[in-house]
Amino acid sequence: MSRRPSRRFGDGANIPFMGSLHPKARSSPLLSVGLVLVGAFLIIGYLYSGSGGSSSQDAVSKLEGGVSCTLEVQKALPILKKAYGDSMRKVLHVGPDSCSVVSALLKEEDTEAWGVEPYDLEDADSNCKSLVHRGIVRLADIKFPLPYRPKSFSLVIVSDALDYLSPKYLNRSLPELARVSAEGFVVFAGSPGQHRAKVAELSKFGRPAKLRSSSWWIRYFVQTSLEENEAATKKFEQAATKRSYKPACQVFHLKSYH
Repeated sequence: MSRRPSRRFGDGANIPFMGSLHPKARSSPLLSVGLVLVGAFLIIGYLYSGSGGSSSQDAVSKLEGGVSCTLEVQKALPILKKAYGDSMRKVLHVGPDSCSVVSALLKEEDTEAWGVEPYDLEDADSNCKSLVHRGIVRLADIKFPLPYRPKSFSLVIVSDALDYLSPKYLNRSLPELARVSAEGFVVFAGSPGQHRAKVAELSKFGRPAKLRSSSWWIRYFVQTSLEENEAATKKFEQAATKRSYKPACQVFHLKSYH
């Protein structure tokens, strides 16, 4: 649960509305306290509402400094489209809040999209419930085989999911991502040192994220016979440089099994 931001006030001279009182008037203590509370609630309400269009998940991320790689995927969609071109025509996203990524992908021209949500959808909105009802987004435990045939998707994108798996389960999940992808898959992973919203993590995922270094991931990919998609990596970096885009998460471009 996110904590509402609060503001501490100093003496009466710094409290809003106090200057409007007549200097000779003797206000009662109760009136002064009431004015302080009103001012505090107004400020808290303003800060908490933010832009007015943020979801509860965004609020947790902003207030507690958490980094969401799923939100990063949405920011990176134009870059991914430049890097993968026609491979973006049939995409599977795997990770929490998959409905938001799938919705964004479906707005792209000539793009079909599906999603796998590894965790409960307790706060799903009507749009997400519709995607689930239509079978576009599925709830599935990624510790087990994905419910798709080999090479069902041209590209698979995974975010905020592998960070919560131990190597034992990564041994199962990574080959599955490679199996269901025809032309490669992309991993968005958190970086060591990033602050995550621990309360939200424990309540939703059951364990804190294990943020691993790029060298750790590279060694792991080699051990599991997964090769880097060098062509896609180069195109992604070129497009990112051109648009002055710097990912907040680590991005790995990998080849599918052939």
